[in-house]
Amino acid sequence: MTHQPQSLLVTGGAGFIGANFVHYWIQRYPAHRVTVLDALTYAGNIENLASLREQPHFRFVHGDIRDFDTIAQALRDAAVDTIVHFAAESHVDRSIHGPDAFIDANVLGTHTLLKAAKAVWLDRDNRAVHRFHHVSTDEVYGTLGPEDPPFEETTPYAPNSPYAASKAASDHLVRAYHHTYGLNTTTSNCSNNYGPYHFPEKLIPLLIVNMLAGKPLPVYGDGQQVRDWLHVEDHCRGIDRVIRHGNAGETYNIGGNNERPNMEIVTLLCGLMDDVFRHTPALGERFPQAPPTEGRSCAELITHVTDRPGHDRRYAINAQKAMQALGYRPEITFEDGLQQTLAWYLENETWWRRVMAGSYRDWVDLHYRDQTSPEATR
Repeated sequence: MTHQPQSLLVTGGAGFIGANFVHYWIQRYPAHRVTVLDALTYAGNIENLASLREQPHFRFVHGDIRDFDTIAQALRDAAVDTIVHFAAESHVDRSIHGPDAFIDANVLGTHTLLKAAKAVWLDRDNRAVHRFHHVSTDEVYGTLGPEDPPFEETTPYAPNSPYAASKAASDHLVRAYHHTYGLNTTTSNCSNNYGPYHFPEKLIPLLIVNMLAGKPLPVYGDGQQVRDWLHVEDHCRGIDRVIRHGNAGETYNIGGNNERPNMEIVTLLCGLMDDVFRHTPALGERFPQAPPTEGRSCAELITHVTDRPGHDRRYAINAQKAMQALGYRPEITFEDGLQQTLAWYLENETWWRRVMAGSYRDWVDLHYRDQTSPEATR
């Protein structure tokens, strides 16, 4: 089944993966209309979309996926035929300490979005051609033992954190709306992403900014938790193929074929940071607290901390279905991707300092006052 999108609504399009996807899509399909809907919570940063402000087919709507009227209006205003649903609370640690926000955003929010899509696309005489693509996670499958085969699309759900449980619930809602109402849906479950615009609470960007500040590099437990790492650009390519070529009602796993223990990531990144300081002496002036400035290794900052409750030991994705049915292939090696990511953070110091300070909200008011006002969302 081939779907030919012309007008997209991207929820959570100011977040990490969403923003990368918006850049990816506009670069490859400049004639398509792209509307971003984002509530601009702590991890949503409209500055991620700054270079797109003058694009003729780009529009930003400041809104919440729990607001039915705002969603329905956005779908009608742009004659949207494709929803790409990224908006979600996604940090496991935050879900452990405050699960309510994850139920509100990931379960209730997804349900509201589905209801709005059904109302606009299905609840009328002439059903519109459409696609609702839901972006999920490998964490819904639970954890794997060292010798277990990777997760497949048929792996039973066994979420172990409030975050994973909320995403599992949203996956089931999407499935139900397809089977009950005939909504044209697809779902993708991805492995750990990394790359530009990643909020510095996740492992790789947190390590980078802490090294530069000379702060401890926290490693949970023994650091032998294994994840399959996927560059965000490869993820975007995979989603593109699912949207355009995936079968309605189907789920596709998107992975990087790159299992690594967390401790290996930390060690590798420390070596890369040490190396870049050796070859770029000027970095010592910008980041005087970084160990390489004084000829020491960033590895000195590694600090083992108490493991978090219910920490899954291993995730691994079997992406054969997407590879065989859709022609998906991860193209960026982990070594290249990690070097590119480190270079991006070094080149975008203003971005991550502003994000961590929260001052980008002043940037929002200055540059998007008209489009983020309540009146602009109606």
